[in-house]
Amino acid sequence: MIASERLGQLGESATLARIFPRLPAAAAQLIGPGDDAAVLVAADGRYVVTTDMMIHGPDFRLAWSSAHDLGWKAAATNLSDVAAMGATPTALVVAIAAPADSPISLLEGIADGLRDACVALAPGCGVVGGDLSVSSVLTIAVTAFGDLGGRAPVLRSGAQVGDTVAVSGALGQAALGLQLLFESAIDDAGEPDAACAAALRAEHPAAIAAQLAPTPPIADGVAAALAGATAMIDLSDGLVLDARRIALASSVAIALDSAAIGSRAAFTGGEDHSLLATFPAGTMLPARFRAIGAVVAGDGVLVDGTPYEERGGWDPYREWDGAVG
Repeated sequence: MIASERLGQLGESATLARIFPRLPAAAAQLIGPGDDAAVLVAADGRYVVTTDMMIHGPDFRLAWSSAHDLGWKAAATNLSDVAAMGATPTALVVAIAAPADSPISLLEGIADGLRDACVALAPGCGVVGGDLSVSSVLTIAVTAFGDLGGRAPVLRSGAQVGDTVAVSGALGQAALGLQLLFESAIDDAGEPDAACAAALRAEHPAAIAAQLAPTPPIADGVAAALAGATAMIDLSDGLVLDARRIALASSVAIALDSAAIGSRAAFTGGEDHSLLATFPAGTMLPARFRAIGAVVAGDGVLVDGTPYEERGGWDPYREWDGAVG
């Protein structure tokens, strides 16, 4: 590879020729990249579909994230949404808009991250198409598809009074990683600094990885569905905020036990991409789920019996001020 090659010099066709071989094929694809649209198998007649985007500034900083990190996280965050419906991820469609002077290695690294995340988190899932465009701000948009395997989807609206509230995955680590980055991975002017970020990653690998390249428990979505989960959600915006979404959709209250949760930062820290689910009382929880509370009559979220009123969690319109992401 010639280091100086830029997207504006290569053009779309030559860029795609460099990217396609790096992307994973999907087991469910009949027709993959190359035509106007992909064709996938949907044996059950239904499929799950979700989309998410990452934009430089509010969602990531190139000084902190490698290209591989970006591809990995773009896949992982969408795979987690599919898992939260109790489905198995089958395919991704990826659209990227990047500055014309971006090196081709940036897109190659993103492609490698997409591939490695699919292989590690959702074997059989692949990239079946997408689009490339030019923009002054690097933007990655992913649409993910999933197979329900003949089961009904697990919605946010099915929680019942008496259900056990349980979680699979870490809580609070991603928020800790983001806090560390903003505290210690900046230069004297307060701008993101790559060298500081590299040192921080070596010092706090788990927290920084949880923020920049999360590993959601994708297979546990199907495990929860098979165990009879009544409601489920991907914890992308914070435990309390997302638990409140289940409570609102199900017309119940979610009572959380702080001793079972641990870190106080877990309540409002976002981007864990763990799975929060409710199960009928007495259900043997799937292997990696742990109980952290119960569904009770009422509304909202309670922590140790007290309504939790603190502001927290990630809302892109409420939080974004041009400086914090």
